[in-house]
Amino acid sequence: MSAVPVLSALYRYPVKSMRGESLEASPVGPQGLPHDRSWMVADEGGRFVTGRTHPQLVLVSARPGPTGVTLSAPGRDALFVPNTAFTEAWPTTVWGSEFPSWRGAAAADAWISVYLGSRLRFMWIGADTARRVKTDTDVPLSFADGFPLLLIGQASLDDLSARLGRPLSMARFRPNLVVSGAEPFAEDGWKRIRIGGVVFRIAKPCERCVFTTVDPDTGHKALDQEPLRTLAKFRKAPEGVLFGQNVIAEGSAELALGMPVEVLE
Repeated sequence: MSAVPVLSALYRYPVKSMRGESLEASPVGPQGLPHDRSWMVADEGGRFVTGRTHPQLVLVSARPGPTGVTLSAPGRDALFVPNTAFTEAWPTTVWGSEFPSWRGAAAADAWISVYLGSRLRFMWIGADTARRVKTDTDVPLSFADGFPLLLIGQASLDDLSARLGRPLSMARFRPNLVVSGAEPFAEDGWKRIRIGGVVFRIAKPCERCVFTTVDPDTGHKALDQEPLRTLAKFRKAPEGVLFGQNVIAEGSAELALGMPVEVLE
C-alpha cells in the first residue's frame, strides 16, 4: 500500500438506480456531484422506485446534459427528456422523506413504464432541490438515499471479494468516491478528509440492502444473496449491514483522479 491514499475513481448516477457514469474529473459541492441522482423513477403516487424491486433499472443508461437527460436501454430507442417537459410540482417520497419535485414528462413516463412493465413516472429534482439532509438541514440533497456522497475504499472491496472468493464490481455498491492506497475499512475511522481543495465530513456509515445483490451487468438478483450474506457475517451493526461511508463536502472545488486524500481527523 502506498503511504498516501488517492482518489482512484469518481462515479455519478444521473437517474437513481440506473447505470452509473465513470468520470475523470468533476466539480463537487455540498449537494455532491452535478447531475448525480437528479432524476428518478416513481410510482403514480410519487414514491421512489429503485433496483431493489425493479433490478432491470441497472441496465438503463442515462446521459445528462445542461438541458435534460438521454435514456437508453437494450432493445429500446434512446429518448431525450428535456427539463422543460417537467411542468408539474408533485409531492415525492424517498425513504420516508417527503419533498416536492417535478413530473409531467409524458414521453419519459411511457418509455420507462413500457420498459419496466408497470405504470410509472419519471421525475426531476428541479433546477434547485427543495430537499435537505435530515441530520443537517443546511445541506441540499437530490434523490440520493440520504446523503450527497458515498465513499468506499478500494481495499475494502478487495477484502470483501477475497472473503467471498470471487471478484466483485464496485458498481454493485454505487459509490461516488473511491479511495485507493489505504488499509481495508480505513474509511470507518475517518472523520474529516481533504481531497484537492475540498474538505469532506464523514457523516455516517452506509447501511446496505438487497440492491447490492443485483449484478450491474445483467440486472439479475443473486439467488445466494451475495455479497450481502458475506457482508452480514463481519459488518453487521445494530443499524444494519455497513459498507462505505456517507460524506458531505464542506465546500466546492474540482476533483480529479489521482488527487491525494489527506486524513485530517
